[in-house]
Amino acid sequence: MPTTLSTLRAAVRRDLHDEDATSYRWTDAVLDRHLERAVREFSLALPREATATLTTTAGSRDLSLAALTDLMAVEAVEYPVGQYPRSYVRFAVWGSTLTLLLDSAPAGAENVAVYYGKLHTLDAASSTLPVHLEEVVATGAAAYAALEWASFATNRVNVGGADVWRQYLVWGQERLAAFARSLARYGRKHAVRARRLYRPAMPGASRTTDWGP
Repeated sequence: MPTTLSTLRAAVRRDLHDEDATSYRWTDAVLDRHLERAVREFSLALPREATATLTTTAGSRDLSLAALTDLMAVEAVEYPVGQYPRSYVRFAVWGSTLTLLLDSAPAGAENVAVYYGKLHTLDAASSTLPVHLEEVVATGAAAYAALEWASFATNRVNVGGADVWRQYLVWGQERLAAFARSLARYGRKHAVRARRLYRPAMPGASRTTDWGP
């Protein structure tokens, strides 16, 4: 059975012990909002990999990224396309414009392959989240829900007792810390890579070589 918004929402309810449909503490809409936030945070750490082909304009190094929906970050740019080994070039991104850092601008319409990370999707029909990391997103959503409820319940009369809000606060903080640790563990920014898509603009730091000013 494929994972959908409803199945992951049910997982969040289990974590929150809020499975009595006759008296839900959190509505579906509220949990969906927290899931959306958790998915966005997850996407920042481990975005969905995507590739798009853009076309250059004669005399310009700039390309518009406006057509790349849910763009999180550009990882690499291949130009010219179709060479072996692939030719990756340096680039800069400002707003929705990608600039090829080339000595000379393209002479005409040429293809440019853009490798980028995009926002994961989680909706009523499907999910792009890695199956083995779905619980990470559920943990984040449950943490956000608990912290929101703790803030709302402060100084209010609660059926479970005056200290219920504090219990949710502590539990939410613990879950949020676990969510952050998981993002740090699986996030691409902190992953060890066995290869590079392109040569870095500047050589890496060295303890034995003085690269000069």
